[in-house]
Amino acid sequence: MTRGRRDPDLVRAYVRTGGRVKAARQLDLVTLVRAVADPRPDHRPDERRVLALLSRRGALSVAELSAYLDLPASVVKILVSDLLDSGHLQSPTPAEVKPELALIKEVLHGLRALAG
Repeated sequence: MTRGRRDPDLVRAYVRTGGRVKAARQLDLVTLVRAVADPRPDHRPDERRVLALLSRRGALSVAELSAYLDLPASVVKILVSDLLDSGHLQSPTPAEVKPELALIKEVLHGLRALAG
């Protein structure tokens, strides 16, 4: 990289977060969130993308959101934090997020195969 040039991905991330580099909330990559409200007209495009993805997929972790949206996890944490603060997202407790029965059966069959 030549002197005076900046990484365009860093600049875009900075713009996407309104110049913020840290989320207002303490979020991990495994923090699960789900959409509980529709986007408002004043939401930024990335916030709309987060809400649309969660509306289709249900509860996802910050890491999954980052992968699906092709955004750095640090940017996703800031977006998620903002949406949690505005009441558009909710972080369910583990008891509220239940895996599908088919997944539980598949895990059980795998464990039986390993044990037997």
